[in-house]
Amino acid sequence: MTVKLTEGDAAPPFALLDQRGNEVKLEDFKGRTLLLYFYPAADTPGCTTQSCSIRDALPDLSSTGVDAVGISPDTPEDQLKFDQKYDLGFPLLSDLDHAVADAYGAWGTQTYYGKSYEGIIRSSFLIDGDGRVIKAFYKVKPVDTVPKAQAALAAAAG
Repeated sequence: MTVKLTEGDAAPPFALLDQRGNEVKLEDFKGRTLLLYFYPAADTPGCTTQSCSIRDALPDLSSTGVDAVGISPDTPEDQLKFDQKYDLGFPLLSDLDHAVADAYGAWGTQTYYGKSYEGIIRSSFLIDGDGRVIKAFYKVKPVDTVPKAQAALAAAAG
């Protein structure tokens, strides 16, 4: 059975290597809001659109206490190339065995042109400073990641 996180759930902890070989953990973001997103592969069209939109929104998000982290099954080396090519400037984590994606319900059966395969389900999560899910977006479109996060943040602010 696939996990589906919802509002108020404890976000599954993680400790993964980023594009520079540094370990990044969920607890590193204690006291801040985290926009955590899962993408299928670095430097592919949809993933580039999604990551660049987050990069472009990050100054505004950071000013309100929001950090961003991307996770994919790519190697740290591939993540570094992706970061350098697009000057992303935030942690891109390597989840080679997709254990973290599994824990978040962001790994499962996909269908592409009639063929089924196991892979990343493009998803994003807003996690509060106490490690609780504010909002989960499964099968989010690359262009919708930031607007949906901003709307959820505005709603949470009341």
